[in-house]
Amino acid sequence: MKKIVLLLFLLCISFKNFAQINPDNIEIVRDAYGVPHIYAATDSEVAYGFAWAQAEDHFELLQKAYLAGNGLLGKLIGLKGAGADFLVQLIEAEKTVDEQYHTLDKDFIKLLEGFTEGLNAFAEKHPNEILKKELFPITPKKLLHYTQLQLFISNGADKLVKGIVDNKLSWPYEIEQDTKGSNLMAISRSRTQSEETFLAINTHQPLEGPTSWYEAHLVSKEGTNMIGATFPGSPCLLTGANEFLGWTHTVNYPDKADVFALEMHPTKDDVYLVDGVEYLLEKYKAKLSVKFLGINIPIRKKFYKSIYGPTLKNKTGVYSVRTPSITNINALEQWWHMNKATNFTEFYSALEMKALPGYNIGYADKNDTIFYISNGKIPIRASGYDWTDVVPGNTRKTLWDTYYDIQDLPQVVSPTSGFVYNANHSPFKSSGAADNPKAENFSKDMNFETYDNNRSTRLLKLLQEEELINYKRFKSIKYDHQFPIPFHYNFMDINPLFAMKSEDYPDVRILLEEIQNWDRITDPASFGAGAYAVLYYQLQPFYDALGADRIFTEEALYKALKKTKKYINRHFHKERVQLGDFQKLVRGSKELPIFGMPDVVTAMRGEPYGDGRLKITHGESYIGLVRFTPTKTYYESVISYGNSRRPESPHYTDQMELYANFKTKTMSFDRAEVLKTAVTNYAPR
Repeated sequence: MKKIVLLLFLLCISFKNFAQINPDNIEIVRDAYGVPHIYAATDSEVAYGFAWAQAEDHFELLQKAYLAGNGLLGKLIGLKGAGADFLVQLIEAEKTVDEQYHTLDKDFIKLLEGFTEGLNAFAEKHPNEILKKELFPITPKKLLHYTQLQLFISNGADKLVKGIVDNKLSWPYEIEQDTKGSNLMAISRSRTQSEETFLAINTHQPLEGPTSWYEAHLVSKEGTNMIGATFPGSPCLLTGANEFLGWTHTVNYPDKADVFALEMHPTKDDVYLVDGVEYLLEKYKAKLSVKFLGINIPIRKKFYKSIYGPTLKNKTGVYSVRTPSITNINALEQWWHMNKATNFTEFYSALEMKALPGYNIGYADKNDTIFYISNGKIPIRASGYDWTDVVPGNTRKTLWDTYYDIQDLPQVVSPTSGFVYNANHSPFKSSGAADNPKAENFSKDMNFETYDNNRSTRLLKLLQEEELINYKRFKSIKYDHQFPIPFHYNFMDINPLFAMKSEDYPDVRILLEEIQNWDRITDPASFGAGAYAVLYYQLQPFYDALGADRIFTEEALYKALKKTKKYINRHFHKERVQLGDFQKLVRGSKELPIFGMPDVVTAMRGEPYGDGRLKITHGESYIGLVRFTPTKTYYESVISYGNSRRPESPHYTDQMELYANFKTKTMSFDRAEVLKTAVTNYAPR
């Protein structure tokens, strides 16, 4: 008997070794900027190498992301992590992944297995870098738990949960939703007047944190050759290009999540009524553990589930949150299929999976197809309800469970104008006027955006003012950092500022004239830009006093100007300040004056950073400029700091000067060209 047991054990060990990936079959080539170019025969081997490279560059951040996705972040960072830990249990990420894991493509499961195997191998070799042992070994399902959390948050559903908890279910719940967003732009050969088709990848993400970008080049003999960027912990690229096509995203704002007010039974506890039928709330307790003074303190928080979805109680009632992001687990798989597409038909087929709950998509390819879609998994909702507010949760009429097909969403393919663009504004203004989707063809219950903003207004002007858009002009449009005249914010009207007579306000006359005479270019050396930037951040307390028209009065602007003058005098000891003295690009000990402001094309937004200055936290993050010709694809890129999050790495800050000076680095799909400039070449072991 002992011999049989020993034989079975040895067979299991042999099978395990056979199933494991051999790191020696994987090649990681690092270029001069530390970007990993990963080569292997299979996608799963490339994923192993990709995981290893990510761990080399940001293992701590990657672990924190997965800890949040698996309800363990509070154990590491305390109360600040409890919110994410609660959300991932509220949406039952673990249960959803378990129930739907069989729906994943088997080849994609192999990729997930290769990626997590690479992470675990790195952890085994570097045990001193492990933050929480409970996280390991990382499995494909643990990875997907985190994806479910991220997509729930990206749909804005976390804000609805917060609204219930805080007893503040009011709309609109986001006043500046477009000032930190991204841009996309694709130009066809009818406008380049050459054999080139252009795509601009211009994301405006946080510069640090779990949704900041990481660049890589992934190559396998199974048809992968993709350059682009991803978020830490993702096994595939989320934006970029292969040799045939490329795409990018901007955030869109159709109605992607709803709140339902349940009708509770008048006498029976935890019983709710739907069309007069009684249903019992399912009761749960989230198991949280918050670290305090080095001790993990267990906490239990009640939540519920109704037929509408995750449910919470507050002082005013019982509410359920419903969003399409928690109805499937295939989002990363869809991105992987987009990575693998070689033409527009294959790319569009990937979109038809309807696994991405949102995001605009801009696309271009070597066949000169350009394309825009306000993508998403949008519910088909019953008419007759105000879906922008809390809706009744007492009838199955409001219980949506079907979704619009991809063909039914606003989109433009190969427009006669020769361009598509988006800057987090209306999908009904995504190309030339003759090519735009028409709002009346789409249900108002989809609640697509109908507004413009400064970026969209400026981009359209630049795209239309000259017929020829060669590559030089294309880059100048992408790097434009000038506000339009007049200003076109979607959440406030500040244009009365420019009608104020400076002689009527002698105590702020210099400041007001500086702004009024400003050319609206957000150049670091500009005093007008510096004055306006300080004013912009002083306006926040005045938003609540704006009327329905959102127009600033001269009285409010005068008060804000006085605050601005006082701020500049106090912190800079003079009446004038250059933009680059006020706002900085900062990482570690390196500081650079930086261009941009919220809602210019090269958007930048900051937070206080000592001595009255701002440190940029959101804005231009990953930039990719792609040129497709019939025979070759060209790619150049830059990232805000560097490709490593390790302070000791030479690649922690080595792209900051490029970034601050509107420059890029050249990337190549060709292995021979990559090897010419390779700095290191090694196997992930």
